[in-house]
Amino acid sequence: RQQTVEELLSNDPLRHALRDTLKGLSDIERLCSRIATERISPKELARLRSALDAVELLVREVSGHSLSLPEALPTLLPELKQRLQEALVEDPTAVLGKGQAIKSGFNMELAHLRGLLNDATSTLEDIRAREAEATGIPSLKLAFNNVFGYYLEVRNSHKDKVPENWHRKQTLINAERYITEELKKFEVEVLGAEDKIRSIESKLYQELVEYSNNYLSPLLEMARWTATLDVLSAFSQAALSYNYVRPSFVEGQNIAIKQGRHPVIEQVLPEHQPYIANGIDMKSKDASIAMITGPNMSGKSALLRQVALIQILAQVGAFVPASAAILPIIDRLFVRVGASDNLSKGESTFMVEMNETATILNNISERSLVILDEIGRGTSTFDGVSIAWGIAEFLHQHPAEPLVLFATHYHELNEMTHTFKKVSNYHVAAEEHNGEIIFTRQLKPGGTAHSFGLHVAKLAGIPSYVLHRAERVLDRLEKQTKSEAKANPENNNSPQLNFFSLDRPELEDLASELEMLNLDELKPIEALMLLSTFKEKLAKK
Repeated sequence: RQQTVEELLSNDPLRHALRDTLKGLSDIERLCSRIATERISPKELARLRSALDAVELLVREVSGHSLSLPEALPTLLPELKQRLQEALVEDPTAVLGKGQAIKSGFNMELAHLRGLLNDATSTLEDIRAREAEATGIPSLKLAFNNVFGYYLEVRNSHKDKVPENWHRKQTLINAERYITEELKKFEVEVLGAEDKIRSIESKLYQELVEYSNNYLSPLLEMARWTATLDVLSAFSQAALSYNYVRPSFVEGQNIAIKQGRHPVIEQVLPEHQPYIANGIDMKSKDASIAMITGPNMSGKSALLRQVALIQILAQVGAFVPASAAILPIIDRLFVRVGASDNLSKGESTFMVEMNETATILNNISERSLVILDEIGRGTSTFDGVSIAWGIAEFLHQHPAEPLVLFATHYHELNEMTHTFKKVSNYHVAAEEHNGEIIFTRQLKPGGTAHSFGLHVAKLAGIPSYVLHRAERVLDRLEKQTKSEAKANPENNNSPQLNFFSLDRPELEDLASELEMLNLDELKPIEALMLLSTFKEKLAKK
């Protein structure tokens, strides 16, 4: 696919020709389903005829290029196209029986009946003129009513000239009305012509639908071929319009994206606001887990989705929004983002999050790409950090060694790089200037300990009283944390989190239980349940 996209990208005339032709193409698969159920309307069948014309043009346009054609297209479909051209009028009615659908020349009887209707007025005038000349009655009139149909009207002054083969039907004060065998026969033909036309046209149309049904297989093949052409030409146009590049694939689980961009966000930004491109480099053996920190609204989630979308675009054969991209071929893309509950099942936001995370941890493979955004946000801070740490450690130790992008507000997870060699810290930069936060949107190496939560709250319009109170509480908590760190300096060099240290007597029992655990046999969900048990024990103490 990418080879074809590149060919279309380098061939402007071919790309423009394909795009112009494809624009007028109907949904062929839908038309096929309507044919199969015999519910297709004459107007829809005309769209199929137009589609066959367009496909014939497409075949000529791609001739001599690498775009392969289904074998059935050049041989079978021209037969169907010819039959539709012979049978259907140029602009058929949408509802059979309310207007014309079948050409008059397609059936002799249909042509005669339509001709009869079209020529009814002139035929009646010919009959009147001929009878007037034959009888010598210049004032002879021919008219119609609902009582006895067509009739000839003769004034009393000329009734002695009426031939014997005329049959009197009505006597008026000044005239008499007559019918003839010729008028009666013509009346039957005219009045029955419309019913006969509807019956004949319905029969012929049904036969045409049944004939088309015999071509469903090549039609569906044509639909798939044109759909592929449509996709690839759209890929090439997108690559040209949005400055996408052709990605390269490697055998190993390596991702190297330079100046990557989110394909949707960059298109909806205001014109004066440039998109800040970011790159990332990951290797399953050396740096398989990217731990990304940064404040809310800094662009962490956009970056995660950006990598996932670039991977998807590459694997469906499209070019990607980046200056260069080296990607693996993945078999599974796991994404755990957002926060939502499931009230109908009695599942809280946190339960939904844990269910989805458990599914990921139990199904990862050697070719998986895992996207985790704010794991543990739905519970208390200590619980959330503990779970996030445990999940990251599980992914690090997993024999499949999946590639993982892990966005978090838990800055404690930055400490994992001291113990786990495949964890790399990144942060989406933000700066504080005159008490205001400025999002640079740039991904940089290393972690960050700044959340700028109060600044984001201010941007959201939180009342000033709440902000001032929050600042005082935050200041007190930070001072308390620093004083605890000074009182226990031996914990500062620990690669684990400071609240995991065993300087409190009530944690000794939990430490003993942890030492007895066999991590190789422990399932992810069991680990989460153990954490919940430990929490309950601590709460009781």
